[in-house]
Amino acid sequence: MALIEVNKIKKRYGKVEVFNDLSIDIETGEFVALLGPSGCGKSTLLRIIAGLERPDSGEVRFRGEPVRGPRREIALMFQSPTILPWKTAQDNVALPLVARGMGWREAREAAARYLALVGLSGFEEAYPKQLSGGMQQRVALARALAVEPEVLLLDEPFSALDPLTAESLRAELVRIWHENLSTVHTVIMVTHAVDEAVYMANRVVVLSTRPAKIVADIKINLPYPRNRKSPEFQKYLDQVYTYI
Repeated sequence: MALIEVNKIKKRYGKVEVFNDLSIDIETGEFVALLGPSGCGKSTLLRIIAGLERPDSGEVRFRGEPVRGPRREIALMFQSPTILPWKTAQDNVALPLVARGMGWREAREAAARYLALVGLSGFEEAYPKQLSGGMQQRVALARALAVEPEVLLLDEPFSALDPLTAESLRAELVRIWHENLSTVHTVIMVTHAVDEAVYMANRVVVLSTRPAKIVADIKINLPYPRNRKSPEFQKYLDQVYTYI
């Protein structure tokens, strides 16, 4: 049994057919990058897996159980850091823990640990307006990790960042996942960048235009950290580009 099973889902917004019998299985330990044209339904698929939307028909299962709403085991991180401007970095990370019943002091201690994990030691009392865009996204990542999910869903988390900041966060996220530094064992990431997909993921899934179908499902058998200049990396880039 796969960790996540997407079984023949259909989804339509008015006259727009997004999915028609789309199926995909995600295994524990995979880092899956979803590629495809703009508007093909990549973000919709993430929201359906997260339980934030329901398919019109078909179903999603997590460990064999139907997903009918948000689950504690699955966290979703958006393109823009949705953090509260009137709360410090530490309090932004602590709030979801308090909402789940943790005491405030314990939640703040946990928040400090996760801020350190993403490279923000010393910025616990900083407000979002005092942080760069990349640092705000690190706060959002710390908050997602702090609730200790098994699965992390990422919706183009680096697209709004400058190239150097984005590259630093890519490496940081891969390190946290690959070295098992958090509870996250499985990642599903939406991206438009082939290079980003091959650099980070161990599986690249390419979707077609609407209604989205899987046109390629490629295992990336390269060690971490990855060398973009290696012939093997370029070979995978070329392979993925043939389906874009």
